[in-house]
Amino acid sequence: MINVEKQIELIERGTIEILPSVRELAAKIWASMEEKRPLIIKAGFDPTAPDIHLGHTVLLRKLRHFQDLGHKVIFLIGDYTAMIGDPTGVSKTRKMLTREEILTNARTYERQVSKILDITMEKLIPKAEFGQLQKAQIKFNSEWFGRMTIEELIELASKQTVARILERDDFLKRYKKGDNISFSEFLYPLFQGYDSVALHADIEIGGTDQKFNMLMGRDIQERYGQKSQIVISMPILVGLDGVQKMSKSLGNYIGINEPPQEIFGKLMSISDKMMSTYYELLTDLDLQSIKGAHPMETKKGLAKEIVRQYCGEKEAEEAKAHFEKTFQKQDPFTGLKPVKIETGDPEGMLVSDTALALKAVKSKGEFRRLVEQGAIEIQGKKIADFQYRIAPGPHSIKLGKTKFYNIIIYKKSLDKK
Repeated sequence: MINVEKQIELIERGTIEILPSVRELAAKIWASMEEKRPLIIKAGFDPTAPDIHLGHTVLLRKLRHFQDLGHKVIFLIGDYTAMIGDPTGVSKTRKMLTREEILTNARTYERQVSKILDITMEKLIPKAEFGQLQKAQIKFNSEWFGRMTIEELIELASKQTVARILERDDFLKRYKKGDNISFSEFLYPLFQGYDSVALHADIEIGGTDQKFNMLMGRDIQERYGQKSQIVISMPILVGLDGVQKMSKSLGNYIGINEPPQEIFGKLMSISDKMMSTYYELLTDLDLQSIKGAHPMETKKGLAKEIVRQYCGEKEAEEAKAHFEKTFQKQDPFTGLKPVKIETGDPEGMLVSDTALALKAVKSKGEFRRLVEQGAIEIQGKKIADFQYRIAPGPHSIKLGKTKFYNIIIYKKSLDKK
């Protein structure tokens, strides 16, 4: 196991806060070395959607840093807490997911997380020598909540006050507005805190939006007679739109299971301003190496590295070559066979209907998001009008960052013979 200073240097990369202090983190690491006991590092993920995207990997990669340092990492799937739904940042009670929906999503998490962590699916982690790579463990919080009695639930609820829960900004705003807050939502931070008790966590990692819940874990551990965990908060990764957090529902995400060319192309669409953040949070590359470099080459280096991580070295090289051939060295519309689309309207066809006819989008909601992101172009002109109509005739159309079509809109009445 490397010395404390080197461990702190790696752990601090990309972090926002270490609470209560870096000094206390260093003390925990010192104690673990003296006792020859790896620290227990926890990060929880509620399986409310089936895919892991690059936003999730910010936490997963920090877990991997701890794993590489010889500590014991637990990827906690919140199959019970997901049924409540994390109230963080929401203005109304979430719709509860069914047990079946949660378990379906959880199964996809198990497969995808192995791209980042060296995991074991066993209930018990095989014993490793101190300082060696410890197998990460996947756990479900149903393991303890599924057998919790009413008496134990009441005991947990007694560990915290309503006043403390209402200190949470989003709860307080809803309470003052007279909006509904369910009792189950009050339980969410208590449940997340109890996860740390059940796991005897030394450190919990989460996004900045989870600060209240993670600090609740410190309080709950103390009330159960345990030493309080260190809290490490990580930044929320901004999505492809450069404004909002990366989210599948917003359509501004990159899934780690997407095809290599799709991942590469999407990463090439991020703004130059976002590159240093993506380098810091999504890679282990030296940040000094990108200073003064050409933005295009820097971005290609970033895209290649991320594709390599999740798809492989060969796939990364091929994705880079495909991008350069398709988008840099020639007009992307060159050689594309025209797609004929028939319309009964003499004035042409709505661009939304055209996108659906091309099967380039799955719904009008997805089309609307592309328009809002300025990601639809016809003849090189960005379309901002949802009701834009494409006149009969040939056109080139770009949908999103990587989909290009030559189309011919023709009137039904004129083409019947």
